[in-house]
Amino acid sequence: MAKQKLLVIEDDPGLQKQLRWSLAAYEVLVASEREAALAQVRRHQPAVVTMDLGLPPDPDGATEGLATLQQILALAPDTKVIILSGNQERAHALRAIALGAYDFHQKPFDADMLGLVIARAFYLHAMQQENRRMQQTQADSPLAGIVSRDPGMLKLCRSVEKVAPSSASVMLLGDSGSGKELIARGLHTLSSRSTQRFVAINCAAIPENLLESELFGYERGAFTGAARQTLGKIELAHGGTFFLDEIGDMPLALQAKLLRFLQERVIERVGGRGEIAVDVRIVCATHQDLKALSGQGRFREDLYYRLGEIVLRIPPLRERAGDPALLAHHFKNKFCAGEGRSSLHFTAEALLRIESYGWPGNVREVENCIKRAVIMCDGPHITLDDLGLPDNPQSPPLDDTINLRQAREAAEYKVMVRALARADGNIVKAAELLGVSRPTLYDLMNHHGVK
Repeated sequence: MAKQKLLVIEDDPGLQKQLRWSLAAYEVLVASEREAALAQVRRHQPAVVTMDLGLPPDPDGATEGLATLQQILALAPDTKVIILSGNQERAHALRAIALGAYDFHQKPFDADMLGLVIARAFYLHAMQQENRRMQQTQADSPLAGIVSRDPGMLKLCRSVEKVAPSSASVMLLGDSGSGKELIARGLHTLSSRSTQRFVAINCAAIPENLLESELFGYERGAFTGAARQTLGKIELAHGGTFFLDEIGDMPLALQAKLLRFLQERVIERVGGRGEIAVDVRIVCATHQDLKALSGQGRFREDLYYRLGEIVLRIPPLRERAGDPALLAHHFKNKFCAGEGRSSLHFTAEALLRIESYGWPGNVREVENCIKRAVIMCDGPHITLDDLGLPDNPQSPPLDDTINLRQAREAAEYKVMVRALARADGNIVKAAELLGVSRPTLYDLMNHHGVK
């Protein structure tokens, strides 16, 4: 088996020789100045680097070493850089940590201790690469955008897989930001219409006097400014899927016209005289109670039953066990890559706030919060201040399960997925948090069907 590659950046020949000897378990690559180090990183892509900050032409300072560190992390953000620092250079070492270095070790170094730090760095790098491969595998799935270990969300995903091949109209119920359009796109991708267009419209975002022409299109001269014939969104979706978001905000007059389309499968453009047959699958979504709106005369009951041949409810984030921390890690990794930042980590206090906060804006709020934190974060850790979340968390509703066995299993599952989410999928760390051995955690995961 090939040895793992370790890059040593050190300008002292004696220390180079000592490090080669004490780190013989690795394939040690050596560089004594910035350009040579960057060439080694480009060629060999070592997972771990040890470096002295005092590099020529500034061997007594840290400017060259810090510049080298920044360029290495710009080339390969996942590289674990360990600073070998003398006592008098402690401030420089702390500056390096703030720039994204993995750790620092004081000179003269203890060979055994340095070996443990390096081994841990290789292990962490391998775990992160495995996590990235898993995410890539999941990205090939039509429901890849759904990041969850919650039983309710996993059940919803199975329902989507069952419903998608059918021609039934689907109504998605869920709070704002909970992922309704993501589920709608999953329904389209898993259906026989996946090669055709997915067309979406938000009924709440378009003024009432424009919504009809947006939906059904218009003929030239139909009204002032109608200089040419324009196809509506329903017609553009012919052969594919048409997604009506916030259907509860559709005006009553248009509800009648939409009902006729659903019954006859023909439309008339504004200002037109002929009927146009359109073959399209309808998916709609709302955060409102349409039955209550029907009782108030604000939504047609016959349209409700026509649209809701199959109704799927998306649980809010506050009801999804372990998902807030899981999503926080997911978005942190995504935005670190997008912003070109080295890996960041949440402090324990930040993770606790993420888990306890009620997230009224659901997944969209988590995404915005973590993006802001990644951009504004100064050091290698995302803190409570970076999150900017209020102090009054919204507690999830109490579970009213009476059966003791079911309650015990439910509680066991919730604690397990919270630990896995907090540890970002790291089995060793999750087992430590739970106070159990790795085999015990694997048994629990198998029992509860968690992969």
